[in-house]
Formats: sequence, structure tokens, C-alpha cells
Amino acid sequence: MFATERTRSDMNAVLVGEKRGIRGKLLFAGPAVIASVAYMDPGNYATNIQAGAGYGYKLLWVVLLANLIAMLFQALSARLGIVTGKNLAELCRDNFSSPVVWVMWFVSEIAAMATDLAEFLGGAIGLALLFDMPLMAGMTVTAIVTYGILMFERKGFRPMELIIGAMVAVIGLCYLIEILIAPVAWGDAAVGMVTPQLADATALTIAVGIIGATVMPHAIYLHSGLTQNRADIKNDTERKRVLKFSNTEVVIALAIAGMVNMAMVMMAASAFHQGHSEVAEIETAYHTLTPLLGAAAAGVFLISLIASGISSSVVGTMAGQMIMQGFLHFRVPLLLRRLVTMVPAFVVVAMGVNATQALVVSQVILSIALPVPMVALIIFTSRRDIMGDYASGKLTRLLAFLGATAVLSLNFVLLADVFGISMPFLIG
Repeated sequence: MFATERTRSDMNAVLVGEKRGIRGKLLFAGPAVIASVAYMDPGNYATNIQAGAGYGYKLLWVVLLANLIAMLFQALSARLGIVTGKNLAELCRDNFSSPVVWVMWFVSEIAAMATDLAEFLGGAIGLALLFDMPLMAGMTVTAIVTYGILMFERKGFRPMELIIGAMVAVIGLCYLIEILIAPVAWGDAAVGMVTPQLADATALTIAVGIIGATVMPHAIYLHSGLTQNRADIKNDTERKRVLKFSNTEVVIALAIAGMVNMAMVMMAASAFHQGHSEVAEIETAYHTLTPLLGAAAAGVFLISLIASGISSSVVGTMAGQMIMQGFLHFRVPLLLRRLVTMVPAFVVVAMGVNATQALVVSQVILSIALPVPMVALIIFTSRRDIMGDYASGKLTRLLAFLGATAVLSLNFVLLADVFGISMPFLIG
């Protein structure tokens, strides 16, 4: 995406110190807000409802861990784009062999399709429930609306950032209302955030799904692209200033996303865990919320789901374009890209597959695909020949390594469970 001349001029004025104050700093806000949508997509709704309904507040620690890992990797991705002027996919293409690049692209495309499946289905489910229409009709409306929003890319990055930012605000406001309505056990929630435990194999699957729904492969790729060449940086002083703006935005945007995710789990725990722990689907959650917390709570839930589905579907298409262009140096028309990533969602519905279960499975796929961009990002941000003086320090490299190890370990445990390999020391 590009900046209009007025936006670029205002950003330059901030960098040279001619323009100060919060309004000037807000010109640099946007990339992390867009990336944060990936952390509040419908896949989060599916996994968080299952987590709260089935295990109460006991999996909140997974949400917190995933959010902290996400903050670190989104900050690194933004730094990569700001310092190098290239996005992660482009650097992979430039630095790895052709076979490796093709494999990375293929895995990333599968992840992009899994992402779009979750986002597209989520928005369609919300519309279908709110307006009492068939799911296929909801999917069609979602497709039209998301394509219409994508057209704003032609007007530069600010209109798109403002639209996505407004939808993030809607999601956040909706869950603030939900928390005020639901009788949350705050003490139990606090304990759940700091007490790691996995009660059984199902809890493990949900935990991996939470990781996959929170730390998103396409968001890591996208953030580096949103920050590359965003501002006309002329020297190290200006670059450091942009990096400071970026880090601040990442912390704020992802903290909000993390609180929304925790609110989802707490709402489900409060409403469903005692007496309705079998609730595992978005549709069931909506119908159960009405008698438990009232029509207002159920309606707010659907409004947030629709905003989440539409905004994250838009962001997913943007990321898919960037991934393909970066890895293959090839760009397809936006409409074609939108159609290709929508196909799996229509196939799933046409086959009669349970929509919420498809959402959860898609998040597990994302978690397994996640190491590809995570490992590449750690490699590139640690190399002085790429990052110069902005290469990651020892502490940052250690934290990134630990974060990636945590994700890889959860993936390994999930695969062991799938193949029937007993690992009792990790359960209980």
C-alpha cells in the first residue's frame, strides 16, 4: 500500500521535529492495528469458547503466553520492514535456495487458506444468526462486503487503517459490554492466568488451537510488509524514532487484542462452564447466551463476530497477496486472490462439515505452519549483514528462541497425541 502526498508530508514533518503531539504520532499508527485483527479473528472465538466452556478459567495462561509471544514476533516483524525496506517473504526469497522458497511458500499458502476459512466462516455465521439467513447467503454477503472494503486499498493505506481500526474498536467495545454483563469470577481468572496446566488431551488440542489462533503466520508476514517503506526515513535518528513509534503501537494494539481474547474466555467460563460445559460451537453459544445473559449479550456477541470476520478476512487477503508477491515475485488480481482463498470455506459448508469444528481444525493447522515464519524471522533479525546495528541483541534472541520453542513443543505434543504416543508427564 502507498501513502498519499499529504500523509507522507505530514509524516516527514513529524520525523524532522516540525510536527509534535499525539496527532503526529498517530500518523505512524496503523500496521500493528491491522496485524492485531489476526489475533481477534473468528478462530479465536471458536477456541476461546471451547476453552472457557470446557475448562473455565484454567486455560487463560495459554492466552497470556500466546499474546506475549505475539507481541515479540510482531515487533520483530515490524522492525525487519522498517530497517531493511523489505518484507519477510522477500527476504526469504533473496536468502534461501529455490526449493526451500517453494516449500515455504506452499506451507504459507496452506496457512493463508486455513486463515481465510476461519475468518470467512466466522463472519458468515454471525450474519446468518443475526439476520436469520442461510449460511451460504451469509458467506455471499461476507464476500461482497470484504471485497468492497479491499477496494479502499487504491486510496492509500490510511483509509484502510481507519476502517480496520474502527472494526477493532467495535470488537473491543462489544467485549467490554460482555464482561460487564457476565458475572466473572475475577479471582479464579487471575489464578488461571498464572497457573500453567493441561487437564487432558482435549485441553492440549484447545491450547494448541489457541496458540494457532493467536500467533498467526500471515500476521508475521504482513506486519513487515506494512512497515516497509512506510515513511521516508533519511537517517538513523529518524529510523530510531519510527522504531519507537512502532514498538509502542505493537504493545498497545496487541495488549488490547490480548484483553479481548481473555474476555472471550472469561465470558464463556462465566456463562457456560457451570451447567453448560458441553457448549463448543459458536451457534450453540449464541442460542445459550440468550436465556443465560439476555438477548443484549447474545446480540453484542454476534455483532463482534461479524466485525471480526469481515475485518480479519480483509486482512487475510492482504497478507495472501503479500506472501505470494514476496515469495514468487508474482501478483494476481485482487478479485482472483479473494476467490481462491474463499473456495475452501464454500467447499466445507457445501460438504456439510460442522462450521465451528472446521474453525478449530484450521487453527491447529495454523499452529503447525507457524514455525516457518517464526524461524525465518529470528534468523533475519539476528543477522548483522541484514539488520546492521539493529540486529537483535542476546536477550531478544533468547526470548524469541524461547517463544518459538514453546510453540514448537506444543505442536510436537499435539502430533504425539494424534499418533497415539503417550506423554503423561505433560498432562494433568
